[in-house]
Amino acid sequence: MENFKRAELARTLYAALAAGDRAQLESLLHPEFIGRTADGMPFGIGGQHDGPAAMRRNGWGAIARHFEARAEPERFLDLADGGLLVTGRYLGRGRQGGAALNAAFAHLIAFADGRIRALEQFTDTARWREAAGPLRTVLLDVADSVATLRLNRPDQGNAINPDMADDLAEAATLIAENADVRAVLILANGPNFTVGGDLGVFVGTAREQLPNQLRRMIDSYHLAIERLTSIDAPVVAAVRGGAGGGGLGLLYSADIVIAADDARFALGYGALGLTADGGNTWFLPRMVGMRQAQQLFLLNRRLSATEALDLGLVSRLVSSDAVDAEASSIAATLAAGPTRAYGAVRRMLRQSLETGLSDQLEAEKESIVAASRSDDAVEGIAAFMAKRRPKFRGA
Repeated sequence: MENFKRAELARTLYAALAAGDRAQLESLLHPEFIGRTADGMPFGIGGQHDGPAAMRRNGWGAIARHFEARAEPERFLDLADGGLLVTGRYLGRGRQGGAALNAAFAHLIAFADGRIRALEQFTDTARWREAAGPLRTVLLDVADSVATLRLNRPDQGNAINPDMADDLAEAATLIAENADVRAVLILANGPNFTVGGDLGVFVGTAREQLPNQLRRMIDSYHLAIERLTSIDAPVVAAVRGGAGGGGLGLLYSADIVIAADDARFALGYGALGLTADGGNTWFLPRMVGMRQAQQLFLLNRRLSATEALDLGLVSRLVSSDAVDAEASSIAATLAAGPTRAYGAVRRMLRQSLETGLSDQLEAEKESIVAASRSDDAVEGIAAFMAKRRPKFRGA
């Protein structure tokens, strides 16, 4: 391929990426395209992406979900093997409030049959991580109206330490402030959902400092639970492995919990001489009944997945390898629903156990009257009469 043709294809690629022109990208990329983003990129973006669709979704698409960034090419250098070396800078910012992005890059581009056959990215990943924002121990991704919140301390069993408590509060706040979010999906990397509080905090903190350390950590964590329970968007959680202690609070904030059929659940406070956090003393008696809650706390009893289902702690059991996919499917379905109506129902269900019948009937009346004024109600009624599927917009 002629040198000027290679440079022209590369320039067209950068223009298509800047414009988000999917049709142009499809015409530029070879059907057997292979992309590789730099190891060390935040949010798990680094790695190989086989095929144009994978690169658009998991490479460039993932970058676009987390950053407002553009590649500014500066030099195009022809290589002896027929490829092209492009150098320049990425400019922009993270979508979660990090530093401004200004990172050098080098792209090795290969060609075949007049199209781009491969692209390998080299870049200053430390600059990308600085721009990614304040989250260190969780991953937050918003796509197709679903906010995916993923615990990311797999080597520590996703134990909740001060950093994770702060990150969960920040992530929940970002979710609450994002009007595009119509469902939330809570997942975890590694074999366990979360083992609860990080015992390293207890062991590594001086006795006289531990009470204040716990107070600060739990303040942040409880803020996260409050935010997740108060938003309109319904919450789905997916549990594999163990879920315990205060980490159960994330399950309580969810409306639907999908668990692996070999998952395990426990409180564990009694064995440590501690009481409870994460909303356990509020949510648990309401979900499983007072007698069961007393037994779980005082006897430190562990529950199998089947027992957790029977008691009402989880909504559904599936095989371990199907948990994330099942929960993702449910979250996608909920994201297409009447979001404000969902929010009202979430709140009324939670208040129902503290509200007298008369007050609850009044709340239902006012809520459904308010909902009837919404665009989603107009669409839902029209769709029902026309015997078609409604197209809700969450408004």
